[in-house]
Amino acid sequence: MTVFRSGTSIDKIALLMLTHSKWHALPTEAINPASLNIDKLTPTGIIDLMLAEDRKVMAAVHKERERIAAGADIIARALRKGGRVVFVGAGTSGRLGMLESAEMPPTFGTEPALVQAIMAGGKHAIFKAREGAEDSYEDGVRAIHRFEPTRKDVVIGVSASGMTPFVRGALTCARTADAHIIFVTCDPRTELQTFVDIVIAPAVGPEVIAGSTRLKAGTATKLVLNMLSTGAMVLVGKTYGNLMVDVRIGSEKLRDRARRILHVATGLEADEAEKLLKRAKGNVKVAIVMQKTGLPYTRAAARLRRAQDLIRDAIGEDIEPRLRSLLKT
Repeated sequence: MTVFRSGTSIDKIALLMLTHSKWHALPTEAINPASLNIDKLTPTGIIDLMLAEDRKVMAAVHKERERIAAGADIIARALRKGGRVVFVGAGTSGRLGMLESAEMPPTFGTEPALVQAIMAGGKHAIFKAREGAEDSYEDGVRAIHRFEPTRKDVVIGVSASGMTPFVRGALTCARTADAHIIFVTCDPRTELQTFVDIVIAPAVGPEVIAGSTRLKAGTATKLVLNMLSTGAMVLVGKTYGNLMVDVRIGSEKLRDRARRILHVATGLEADEAEKLLKRAKGNVKVAIVMQKTGLPYTRAAARLRRAQDLIRDAIGEDIEPRLRSLLKT
């Protein structure tokens, strides 16, 4: 048994314990000095400690804002050219990529093939952890090979530690196809800086439970992925102001949202908005163009396409003043 003298630092303890581990130096595996006594705290004390640590997440993500913006622009340019987006990850990182992919069709009206996700261990690993699946570099290569990436596509590798072999294999395969590559990690020191187009690396520091990257690292990753996808979708015209105008009407809640969006954008009451929505074949964007221009469905849809799917350009009207006036009433 190894005995540590009083005063030995946490870093030294970790080094002595794990000198043969390739993970011991990772920030995501470090021991957090702020939570050494977490198992002696009251419930409120545990929550206060976690809140204090979570406050560091936003600051860390903020430092990466220029890289996140550049990543969103890369995605938007790829989408305009007919490219696709795929998230690749394992464990928590893989689940966050899956969630991002799944939310795109109902929120922004995208086709399922446009934004996809690949997770180590396959879809079953979403609900039941398959820890060993992340260790196969070759499985990552095979997974992205089945995606058949091209130079039009964007592959977003997600790995809190920056070391996941499955993700590295996928990115290596994607690079051979000249796909654009964005890497999201919580290790700013990753050596992949020169291998990918952009590295986004919020330095959130050690977790309150050492190595539990579903915590601060997971929160930071979720924020980054939200910004990448939302930023790109806004840039390609999926919103009008901050209205979700490309919403897919797959439920009564979403149909009600579509009617409310039409009311806000055009002033039509619910019954008239519903009639317009039917004439527009459920397409909120085309419905707005039809109402604002008086054009029938086919010509309104063509006008929107010529405007690169941007409602503002299609009708020559900025919705911000109307939104501001409505907020004042």
